[in-house]
Amino acid sequence: MVEVPTLTTPRFTMRSLRREDAAAMFPTMADEQQALYLTRPKFESEEELRDWFAAPEWPGRTWIAVGASGEVAGRFVAVPGHGGDETHGPVFEIGYIVAMHAQGQGIARECSQALIDHLWSEGARKLTAEVDTRNTPSVRLLESLGFTREAHLREHEATHIGMCDVYWYGKLRSD
Repeated sequence: MVEVPTLTTPRFTMRSLRREDAAAMFPTMADEQQALYLTRPKFESEEELRDWFAAPEWPGRTWIAVGASGEVAGRFVAVPGHGGDETHGPVFEIGYIVAMHAQGQGIARECSQALIDHLWSEGARKLTAEVDTRNTPSVRLLESLGFTREAHLREHEATHIGMCDVYWYGKLRSD
């Protein structure tokens, strides 16, 4: 298992995932509207979400953003991506979901930037993100963070709502 170092932002501590984080994120992940852009349907129980968070075969790392009050604000991930190597540097795909009670406060931007800075410090060459083309807030976020839309993949992802078009975004360390 790859280490998940603690990251800090002006408002949040981003720490490794804990068992009790499933309870904090469950209201968001169990909401039909919030789960719309997930590849799977909403979660039906905290146990189901806990198992998904802790899936041993998942190759990524998870950070949980926690505010000064101790309240969980979101989940941020980095997963090894295609095209990384020891000579040129690793590639990571990033992802995020902000707890619905905390949306609209700039949390995704603040914590994603901290994650991006950390991945650059680890030697990442490129970061990527895949987003449903209808997820306008996520598209705006990625573009505000300096990601470039590299592809529009039509009917690319089979999800619980059918086949979805996705945008593929990338950001080079040299950008």
